[in-house]
Amino acid sequence: MANRTDQLLRSAWTAEPPQLPPHALRWLRQETGLTDSWTPTRAMTAPPSELPEKAHEVLTAIVGAEHVLTDEQSRLGRTGGLSYLDLLAHKGIGDVSVPDAVVLPADPAEVAAVVKACAELGLSIVPFGGGTSVVGGVKAAERSVVLDLARLDRLVLVDEVSRLAVFQAGVRAPDAEKALAEYGLTLGHVPQSFERATIGGFAATRSAGQASSGYGRFEDMVEGVCVATARGEVRFGVAPASAAGPDLRHLMIGSEGAFGVITEVTVRVRPLPTIRRYEGFVVDGWDRGADVVRKLAQDRVLADVTRLSDVDETNMSFALTGGLKAAGLRAYLKARGINEPCMLIVGWEVQDRHELAMRRAATLRRLRGSVRLGRVLGEAWRHGRFNGPRQRDALMNAGVCVETLETATHWSQLNELYAKVRLALTDSLGRAIVMCHISHAYETGASLYFTVIAPRSIDDPAGQWKRAKAAACEAIAGLGTISHHHAVGVDHAPYLPAEIGDLGVEVLAAVKKTLDPSGILNPGKLIAP
Repeated sequence: MANRTDQLLRSAWTAEPPQLPPHALRWLRQETGLTDSWTPTRAMTAPPSELPEKAHEVLTAIVGAEHVLTDEQSRLGRTGGLSYLDLLAHKGIGDVSVPDAVVLPADPAEVAAVVKACAELGLSIVPFGGGTSVVGGVKAAERSVVLDLARLDRLVLVDEVSRLAVFQAGVRAPDAEKALAEYGLTLGHVPQSFERATIGGFAATRSAGQASSGYGRFEDMVEGVCVATARGEVRFGVAPASAAGPDLRHLMIGSEGAFGVITEVTVRVRPLPTIRRYEGFVVDGWDRGADVVRKLAQDRVLADVTRLSDVDETNMSFALTGGLKAAGLRAYLKARGINEPCMLIVGWEVQDRHELAMRRAATLRRLRGSVRLGRVLGEAWRHGRFNGPRQRDALMNAGVCVETLETATHWSQLNELYAKVRLALTDSLGRAIVMCHISHAYETGASLYFTVIAPRSIDDPAGQWKRAKAAACEAIAGLGTISHHHAVGVDHAPYLPAEIGDLGVEVLAAVKKTLDPSGILNPGKLIAP
């Protein structure tokens, strides 16, 4: 189990290094000034484990000796997540914290026993699912063990009448969909982390999938949770709706393991779609494109997937196609009156052709004036939507600083926030490509997801991104949320008081004190120390 999990999580560091197509590399050099010189890297190493002998004995008694791992490979395999800074650390650049052990419990009862034992032993616990956090959410703490939930991999129950399913927290998203498909059902939650992320991780971080307009965000899907806290197990969620006080499920959804370890999640499921149709359009200019998406949301005719790319992200998409094809597309759009092309992907996942026809017609009426590029573009996006991490590996291997950040705000402030974050990033990074898209829209506002590409600093590669991220976070403060779906982790914790107020932070701290008196559960995440 340990070796399989490590291979899954860290394949990018051991597989054949991905390469950028020559035309893409030429374009990057032209746009950013990228050269052939970049920071040398080296293999990451771990200091010896300092897990006390007594702790090893106690944990072994709970999960078995083969599931308490202290070797270097196992510990490095669960060191950090998949942020740019995490990936740099695995190239031997920047600071890194390595856990003293990895513990793999078999079921919720063993999770509860491990949490109780670690509280008594004074060992910090870092819950670990797919390891896809990009905000320091699985960063190891001092004197810590990683609680890897990979063995909690069961579909516990399917209630076809109520359309509910109960999953253990370690079930990976592709496995969840495969299991549900046997019942003709789907969860419909497909974020870019889909290939690696887990059901428990989705709940712990308030994840949002690419089809959130159709299926909802993950918290909309959660009907119940079971959580192992330092003071015992708690379960929340007994009915589809309740007026029995505040909904305590939402103390756990988004709690990032700081209040307890989610061991089971009850989710709402839906019939598996029989028809999927994705199409591509181009709108002239970001302002017009954002306005189109706003009207779709407010008229309640959004497609299940609705994704608007700004000019820079659209240009990069065209550049990656390369050669005469890209040049011909630009000429065609120019002839159609598109001077600032912004790509819009819309996709429907439905049960029958009548539903598709009705919904598609309602959406397309609001897209008059845009240029339809058809299903080829839409299907190309759908089939390539998980390529981002692999492309990032190739970019990093070429000496590029590449990272993402996201936020959300109300429509009346969207363009101001968009402009301020872009300015903060370009001022900090200099010659860089700053791209953005809207991928989650609501009646009252939308998300903004930025991707940054710049030549990697030779002298201080980690500091280069830390300064840029800090500038962007300061630009967000007062205009939007510090995170729409990446969560708080370590990176965003200093900015949380500006969003929820000092009293709000005190409320969260009081909950943590009640459920985790000794502060062992994922310390430093969500609430800054």
